[in-house]
Order: sequence, then C-alpha cells, then structure tokens
Amino acid sequence: MRRYFLTIVLLIGFTAASAQIINEKPKLVVGIVVDQMRYDYLTRFWDQFGEDGFKRLVNKGFVFKNTHFNYVPTYTGPGHASVFTGTTPAYHGIISNSWYNKFENKYVYCTADSTAQSVGTSTRAGEMSPARMLSTTFADENRLHTQMKGKTIGIALKDRGAILPAGHTANAAYWFVGGNEANWISSTFYMDELPAWVKDFNTSDKAEAYLKTWEPLKDISGYTQSGDDINTFEGGFNGLETASFPYDLKKLAPENGQYELIKATPFGNDLTAEFAKAAIKGESLGKDNITDVLTLSFSSTDYVGHNFGVNSKEVQDTYMRLDLALADLLNYLDSTVGAGEYTIFLTADHGAVDVPGYLKSKKIPAGNFNDADLIAKLQKFVEEEYNADGLIENISNSQVFFNYPELQKNKIDSEELQSKLAHFLLQQPHISRTFTREQLQGGSFDKGIGGLVENGYNQKRSGDVVYVMDPGYIVFPETGTTHGSGFSYDTHAPLIFFGKGINSGSTYEPAFINDIAPTISAMLGISFPNATTGSPLKAILE
Repeated sequence: MRRYFLTIVLLIGFTAASAQIINEKPKLVVGIVVDQMRYDYLTRFWDQFGEDGFKRLVNKGFVFKNTHFNYVPTYTGPGHASVFTGTTPAYHGIISNSWYNKFENKYVYCTADSTAQSVGTSTRAGEMSPARMLSTTFADENRLHTQMKGKTIGIALKDRGAILPAGHTANAAYWFVGGNEANWISSTFYMDELPAWVKDFNTSDKAEAYLKTWEPLKDISGYTQSGDDINTFEGGFNGLETASFPYDLKKLAPENGQYELIKATPFGNDLTAEFAKAAIKGESLGKDNITDVLTLSFSSTDYVGHNFGVNSKEVQDTYMRLDLALADLLNYLDSTVGAGEYTIFLTADHGAVDVPGYLKSKKIPAGNFNDADLIAKLQKFVEEEYNADGLIENISNSQVFFNYPELQKNKIDSEELQSKLAHFLLQQPHISRTFTREQLQGGSFDKGIGGLVENGYNQKRSGDVVYVMDPGYIVFPETGTTHGSGFSYDTHAPLIFFGKGINSGSTYEPAFINDIAPTISAMLGISFPNATTGSPLKAILE
C-alpha cells in the first residue's frame, strides 16, 4: 500500500513537473538581429529613446553587457548563421558573405542556390536557399521537436538575413526586392507560390509610401550624440552634393535604384516591421501552445551605417526611428500573441568601426587599406621567389588560396610556401598578424585574435594563409565605413532577452554570440543545434 501511494505521489509530481515545463514555453520566439548595431548605440542614444522600445526591452528584460563575437570575419552572413546555429564559421561553414570556392574555382554567395527558382519576382533574386549552411539552427530543432508543427518564418530586407536564421526546415523565408518592383519575395526552396497575405501586402502600396522625405525625427540641434550633419566623412546619395538632411527620396529614387533606395533609409526598417506584423497575422504565429519561431533582421541600419558612418546624424536618426518600430512591434505582439506569452532576444550580426578619416582627424591611428596593392606585391614576391607563375589561385577575404596542382608540378612544399608568405605579409605596412593553414588546423590558439581566426576558419572552405590588419584599418572607400575584424568595435554586440521566462537584470560577465541558440534551446527543452559550440547562459535560466 505504501509503495502504491509512493508511486501515485511520484506520478503526480512528474505530471506537475511536465505541465510546468510545457506551460513555461512561450507561444512564439522572436529572434531579432539589428544589422551593424554596436553595443554602445544602446547607451549613446539612450536619452533619445522612448519608453516602449529599446528601454522596455532593457528595463524589463535581461541584458548581457559584455557580449562578443568569438570569430572573424564579422560579416552579415556569418553573423546571422552564428546567432541561430550556436556555433562559428569553423562548423556552420558560412565563412563570409561570399567566398572563393576552390572546388568550383569561382566565387560563391552564402545563400545562392542554382537549383532554386524565384517566387514573387521576375528577377533572379529568389534563387536562394540555406544549402551552403552545414548545421541546423534552433528553429530547425524546434521544428523537429514538434514534429514539424511549430512554424518558422524568416524575414529581412536581405536574403541572407532571412534565410540563414530560419534554417533548413523553415516554412518560409521572405526578403525584399526593390528596383521597379518593391516586392517581398521567396524561393521554390520553400514554396511554389506566395501566400495570399504576402500578395496582398505587395499590392497594398505600403513600400511605395516610403519614398517620401527623410528628415530628422526630432529637432536636429538636439542630436548631440553624433557629429556635424555636413562633414567630409560620409558617402550620401547620387544626385546630391552633400550628405545632409533632408533627403527627398522620391526625387532621388531614379538615380539610386528606385525602390532599392528604401533599404538605405530608416524606412526600410519600418517596412520590415510592417511585414513582420503581417506575417504574424497571416501565419497565425503564436496562436497555440506549440512554439513558433519568427526570425527578424533589421537590415537598413547596415546600409545607413556603411553609407554615413558610426558618428553620423543619419545613424542616430535611424536608431531613434527603429526604437519606434520596436515599440510598435512589441505592442502588436502584446495584442495578438498576448503579453507574457512570447520571448524575444535582440542582438546584432556585427558592429562597425568609425570612419578612418574621422579617427585620423582626432589623431587616432586608422586608415583605408589598399588591398589591390598588397595582392600585386604578394603575387610578384611568389613569382620571383619560385620563378613560377600561377602558384596563387586566389586572394580574397584576407586569405590566400594556393593552386595545389601548380605547387605539385613545380615540386613546391605547401608548408614552406605558407611560412614564406606569412613572413612576407607580416613585413607589409598595417598587417598585424598572419596565420598558416598548419597552425589553424593544429588548433594552436584558444584566445586573442588567433582564437578568433581559428573559430572562423573552416578547414575545407578557407584558404592557406590568413592575415589581419591593424586596428582602425579597413578595405573600403574613404567615405563611410565597414566591419569584419576581430577588434571590439566589430565584436561587441548588444544582447537582450525579454518576455516569457525572462527575469529583469543585467550582467558584465562575458557572453558570446554562439551562446544564444543553446540558451533558447534550453528554454524550449529541445535539442541544441547539431553543431553547437556555445553554452546556455545560466544567468537567465536559473
């Protein structure tokens, strides 16, 4: 009798525990990536934000203030893949936005797929899929865990920002085509025809409405967190002599890609948020107790950042407007999914460096690196050293690829060539580090820049020698800025968790981008993505 009673108690306890786990799961997980968002944008523009956007996420969520990318290169494709797979390019294989494929002897784009056809456009912009990504995302694992009942939808202006986070099993991924179309599109990898709700959105003229005047959201004299509106460090738009407010987008559109111009303004983020709301409604996301996943990337911050630079009034205005878009999205989630029924994380895919010209004007070492000159010098050195042509097959993404048939033909030892090239590169101005294939395959580094290079190095897809530039130096035009390095301005990203299952708080303890996916997986009680190298962030799970 006692044993029978104990069994009943244990069964009741087990059932209660199981119910607790199920009830703790959010109905919807929204993974937000803000393209090119430095961590310090949160603090720099804090006083300009309202109470319901970034401040609501920070004040009522949990903030990891010391979150970094633990690999290079810090580009959009690798960034989105790493956030959602819980690993680095060494394992998920997205080593850049585009890279030289030594097996096909050509450059390949991270989401290009010749077997996929466009859906929703007459262009080839839909010939995309996640096929080049080698691992699963947490969205994939959620689909598998729920027997494919939990939905996954990926959304971004950029194809790679929509496709890679959503993973291999997504119900759909959607991205935006400008030009003369102004349509959200997809690929036959996901579907043969756009759903009715997407067609309705495309014919609603919502995108067209954003070809309007971009002027400061508030009195520009109050934008004291950024530099002068007129300066020599910004790119601007075709058809204008200066990069300064206001911008008549309708007038500028014909010389700037027509509707493509929307992407390069904060209104691209507004359009993305509007489409995300339409997706939540059209796909009935978060309407039952089976967790759905929405991956959402705000791409316009990257376009604006590249064009105008970190210290520009345009970047500040873009983040102030994004704050409003986030507030509106949060309110929409409250009213449709239910307050306290969804979980959000917000992070970035990389940061950015201040425009080198601006840094130099403040006596900070920086500059624009001439990659073409370096490549010419390197090719000449190899030809003179070995009296042979064609030994170097390709130089790109700060990597040197050898032509192995030519090495064999000329009886040249690859390790010797690696060593000589590494030494030669290190003698060049503004090259700070070099690494050889032998070093990186041997796992010689566990921290510092070497560790970051190793985590970004895929043995099958990467080159034979890797080089790193000095801090503050970029391969980019003299106006505007870029990213890609392993220095803190590129690696330090915001990371905020908010919503169901998340207590408010913050920490300065180190966290890494590849910790996000296993953290969400642990919260959902599902398998980690299959190549995960990160760890769950205990601070929000305990």
